[in-house]
Amino acid sequence: MKRTILATLCLLMAGSTNAQTATNKTSSDMQEVYEFVKKCGTYYLATVEGDQPRVRPFGTINIFDGKLYIQTGKSKNVSKQMQANPKIEICAFDESTNSWIRIQALAVEDNRREAKQSMLDAYPTLKSMYSPDDDNTQVLYLKNVTATLSSFSNTPKVITF
Repeated sequence: MKRTILATLCLLMAGSTNAQTATNKTSSDMQEVYEFVKKCGTYYLATVEGDQPRVRPFGTINIFDGKLYIQTGKSKNVSKQMQANPKIEICAFDESTNSWIRIQALAVEDNRREAKQSMLDAYPTLKSMYSPDDDNTQVLYLKNVTATLSSFSNTPKVITF
């Protein structure tokens, strides 16, 4: 009986350690993606409108509450496109290393004031156009992320979280 309890405790502890390791890996993977995109400054966000792809430059990227976020205005077509089809792709190019990233994800709206405030704090220049309390500010976190880091000289690296 004591061996069974001890074995069960060991398994539970190992599972807890594995879960913690997975959480740390997810966190470091997300940080790597964030840092790459942030360094680029501008990235290109692709959505779909009907059967037509739409691509435009963006510049906001933030980590809040353990998730990677982007920001836009609800009055913009890009917001309406993500509402109709939350599948997005992001692409950014780093000239200094001749490397790029492609990110596939679902964009999920987060209406919490704290999430909006975090983004505006990260990008103070947006405060002249947006407020966490207006009906226009929209922050979205990226879910089911597959990011591929590529260059002309290295094998692509795939990161999921």
